[in-house]
Amino acid sequence: MSNNIVIDGHANKTNSTFRMEYSVGINIKAKQDRIWAVMTNAKDFSRWNSTIKSMEGEIALGQTIKLVAKIAPTRTFSLKVIEFVPGKNMTWSDGNFMFKGDRMYTLDPQSDGSTNFTMAEVYTGLMLPMIAGSLPDFRPAFEQYAADLKREAEKA
Repeated sequence: MSNNIVIDGHANKTNSTFRMEYSVGINIKAKQDRIWAVMTNAKDFSRWNSTIKSMEGEIALGQTIKLVAKIAPTRTFSLKVIEFVPGKNMTWSDGNFMFKGDRMYTLDPQSDGSTNFTMAEVYTGLMLPMIAGSLPDFRPAFEQYAADLKREAEKA
């Protein structure tokens, strides 16, 4: 994941032959524990997150969650939680060496009591050059996710 994600709510895309990355960063006026609670409550995810249709499972280390995104409403993604450090970061993964996607979430507390949230998804694999052109532009969905999370976490 890029260490230089700009905290402005605008998503970015970088790509090369065997690697494609989407990222977004936003400042949320809430403590990281509050944001983490929102991000890891799978049962409530589809209520506040306008980018998904449904989510099943538990967001915890080693668990698999089933997610249906509005950008691909006929496909169910089976995402394994491969990293989970409460209040700090987590990673969801899907795929193998042929085509793999890893989505990383990070919370960075700020001295003013707010938290910088970053999310990046990195696609890699031997099939990436062949299918990259058929993938949708995920930037609008990334920006919407960040805005939805900010709105929900900042509720009193």
